[in-house]
Amino acid sequence: MRPGLAKLLAGTLLLVGCGATERAAGDPSPSPSEEQSSASSSSPGAPSPSAATTASVPGTIVTTADSQFGEMLFDRTGQAIYLFDREATDRPDCYGECAEAWPPVLTEADPRARGGVRQDLLSTTRRSDGTTQVTYGGHPLYFYAHEGKNQVLCHDVREYGGLWLVVQPDGGPAPT
Repeated sequence: MRPGLAKLLAGTLLLVGCGATERAAGDPSPSPSEEQSSASSSSPGAPSPSAATTASVPGTIVTTADSQFGEMLFDRTGQAIYLFDREATDRPDCYGECAEAWPPVLTEADPRARGGVRQDLLSTTRRSDGTTQVTYGGHPLYFYAHEGKNQVLCHDVREYGGLWLVVQPDGGPAPT
């Protein structure tokens, strides 16, 4: 296979895995092709974080690890953590279908820093359903639901009206 074709194919697969179509944050109804794409893109062995599993341990641990985008934030189990550039404050704007695809990083107590994470940048914000979401550097944090542990598939993906970006230890997004 030619190198250019391989790169194009890899980029196409990435878009299918993270959502190939732009959707609004409040748009509850994907098109039939989006439903089919989402159903076929989730791998059977890939765990899907949920609000219940991410909030099960008081004081969610946020740590760092190396990735293809440099050092970035992960939870203690190796799940990649993202920010949504559409959110200009610590108030989350990802609910409904958005939060199903991008589950918030939740906690039941003060989040705890490990590795290169700065404790002074970790905080929390209250979601409209009463749960507590972890923030870092003023950004609400999220997982991608169809990613396995130690996978980073959805950096620089446009979906739900903004870009999803991995988070560096300084609190900013990794370069796009």
